[in-house]
Order: sequence, then C-alpha cells, then structure tokens
Amino acid sequence: MPPTTSQLAFPLSFERRIYAVSELNAAVQNLLEDKFRAIWVEGEISNCRPAASGHVYFSLKDAQSQIKCALFKGAARFVKFRPQDGMRVLARGNLEVYEARGEYQFIVELLEPQGAGALQIAFEQLKKKLNAEGLFAAERKRPLPALPKRVGIVTSIAGAVIRDILQILERRFPGLNIRVFPAQVQGEGAVQQVCAGLAYFSQYAWADVVILARGGGSLEDLWTFNEEAVARAIAASKVPVVSAIGHETDFTIADFVADLRAPTPSAAAELIICTRDSLLEQIAAQNVKMLQALRYRLALCARALHERGVDRAATVMHRAITRRSQRVDELEFALRRSLRTAIETRTKRFVEVNRRLQANDLRLRLAHGKHHGQTLHERMQRAMKERLWQSRRRFESLDLHLRQLSPLTVLSRGYAIVQNPQGEVLRSSSETGPGEDLSVRLSRGKLNVTVVRTRDTET
Repeated sequence: MPPTTSQLAFPLSFERRIYAVSELNAAVQNLLEDKFRAIWVEGEISNCRPAASGHVYFSLKDAQSQIKCALFKGAARFVKFRPQDGMRVLARGNLEVYEARGEYQFIVELLEPQGAGALQIAFEQLKKKLNAEGLFAAERKRPLPALPKRVGIVTSIAGAVIRDILQILERRFPGLNIRVFPAQVQGEGAVQQVCAGLAYFSQYAWADVVILARGGGSLEDLWTFNEEAVARAIAASKVPVVSAIGHETDFTIADFVADLRAPTPSAAAELIICTRDSLLEQIAAQNVKMLQALRYRLALCARALHERGVDRAATVMHRAITRRSQRVDELEFALRRSLRTAIETRTKRFVEVNRRLQANDLRLRLAHGKHHGQTLHERMQRAMKERLWQSRRRFESLDLHLRQLSPLTVLSRGYAIVQNPQGEVLRSSSETGPGEDLSVRLSRGKLNVTVVRTRDTET
C-alpha cells in the first residue's frame, strides 16, 4: 500500500547508535581477535627499538606498506636471535588494537629469520669489498692533532646535531675556529653533498680535523653513510676524519673507514679537543715536573762541582743557572699574561652574549602573547554578548508577531469556533440543523451544544 501524503510529510526518525571512543576501540578489538588470531606475517624489520623493559618494538614492511609490531619480554625470551633492521623474518601472532592511541599493531609471539634484507646484504657486501682493499686497516688511520686550532664539520644545519657539537666545543675550548659545510644527510642528493663537504676540507687544507656527523635513525635513514662514494671520499681526505653517525649501537661503512669513530656526535666534539682547564692543568703539571727535574739536575751538578773542588766552575755554573732561572721566570710571566688576556677576552664575549640573551628574554615575549590572548578573549566575549542581544531582540519581535497572528488571540476577544461531529468548522447556519450536536471552541475550554433551531440571517 503506497504511503499517504501525511505520511510522506512526516518521515520516520531512526534511533542513532553513539559510541564512546574507548567503546569503539574495544569493539574493533573484538573483531580483530575473532578474525586475525595466530596468523603468520612475512616482512623486513625496520625501526627496531629494544626497550629497557625487555620488550622489542619494530615495524614489518614490504615494498608497499608496513605494520607496527611489538615483541613483549615473555615472547622475546624464546627468540634465539636479536631482531635488527634489515632482517627478513616470518612472524606469528595476533592483530590487536592499542586502545590508548587507537592504532592497531601486530603482537608477535614467534619470530623466525628468513635471511637478511636487501639493505643489509648490500651493507655486508660493500664492507667485505672495502676491507679487502685495505680501507679499514689500522695502519692507514691517522692520529688526531693533540690541540686542533681549526675544526671542519660536515652535517645538516637543520637538526639538533650541529647545535650540540657547537655548544660542546664552545664549552670545552672557547675561541676555537670552526667552519661548517652544510650537507643533506638523508634522501636524494645527500651522498653528493657529503662527498662535496669532505672534498672541500681536503682540497683547501684549512681544517686540522673534520667531523662527519648525523643523528640517529633506522638503517634506511643512515644509508647515505653506507654508500661507497662516501667511504672513498673519507679515505681520500687529506685531513683526519672523525665519524659521528647515529647512536652508539649504529655502525656504518663510514665508521670503519674514518680515522676515528665517535659513538655519538656529542662524543665526537669531546674526543677531538680537551678542555681549557685540563690543558692548563697539564701545563702546570709539566711546569712542576720541569722545575723538579731542573732542581735535581742542578743538585747533581752542584754535588759534582763541590766534590771536585772547582770553585770557579761552580761560580760560572751558578751564574748560568741563575740566568736560565731568570729566563724561566720571564717565560712564566709571559704565559700568565697571555692566559690572563685570553680569559679577559672570553669574559667580555660571555658578558656580551649574556646581554644579548637577556635582551631576547622569552618571558617578555610570553607576557606579550598572554596580553594579546586576553585582549582577543575579551573581544570574543563582547562579540558573543552583542550577538546574543541581537538574537534576543529578533526572538522577541517574532514572538510578538506570532502572538498577534494566533487564532487564540481572536478567540480571547469573544469569538468562538463551531465544529460538527466530524470536526469540520461551520461557517453558515445552513450547514447544520435542529437536533444536531455541535462543539463550540472558546478562548478557554469547549461547549457541547444541541441545535434547537437555525436562522439564515441575523435578527
């Protein structure tokens, strides 16, 4: 039966099912547990991160996509190898939802190796090739200068690595000459830029030592430093090269070719230069040793001369010793003046930098931002009050207009609405007859009446 006009004018309303976020995640978890339990997944390990708790987190990937995985401590105890980036594995486990972030992940219960990934194979092949050529040999490693005056750095100027290196060098030995060659360390063009930086410092022989640095990352992120071109650029450098790639557990081909490998970029800055205080301590210690040796030698000579009874020789020797002692004192005074001048220069520089930092105090900027935020908040409140007032005025106007047009207003003036038993409104006395029951609608309430007689005209 087709719907009526009244039915089409008022469509049925369906009840909405509203989920809480945690309820929705729990529902998805139930679906995944029913559908994806004890399944096997094959892929290559990437971004492997062992945790101090004993859990291991990594991603399994293929050429098109990847999935996050978690190997918890209980299951990790039965894995007979250490998962590493680039390893191809076969994993069995369950697909679950990590409800805290609304992400699904693969919970690994069993892990079996399937051979090394493509990047790992390439790494081992190049490592074997360069080792056979002697690029890793300890004999070709050059010692670093004890006190370099100029340091070259090849790294990205966009990350935190360069800031850490510069801060450590400035703290350990202020006034050190530093030159940075900005280079992309990941992605397309990174190999060419890194090689260009090494060639620059090798060609101009400006630096006493070069730091090749990059922050941590996965095997893919660090692959620039596993390229043969970078390795040969390091080997061809005329300046000693310190590799500081990734974290302490990360090893690249560049680490094996470089003259020195630093576990981290920050450690590289600490390895190439001693602190100014330690240098002064070494000078003071050498000075003490020199004076002790000199006094001992003089004592031996004095005894020998005394035993031989050569008074004149003793006098000449004493005069020579006095002159040399005076020379030592002059050198000591000159050294003190030089150190005092250097300290005063660094102090002035520190005061100037401190003044500039205070001029750029973030607290002033934050106070200005807070004041601006309060101003915007007050403007918003005023706009909202104005909008509410206008809406209220419009509502009151519409309400008054509606009241004026309401049929109840007409009825309140003494009029009535007469309806027959069928609910139809009567507009003429000819539409009813004697004995018919009618309903009279007043302003307040209704009357049920019976027609006694009708009149067609007013009398």
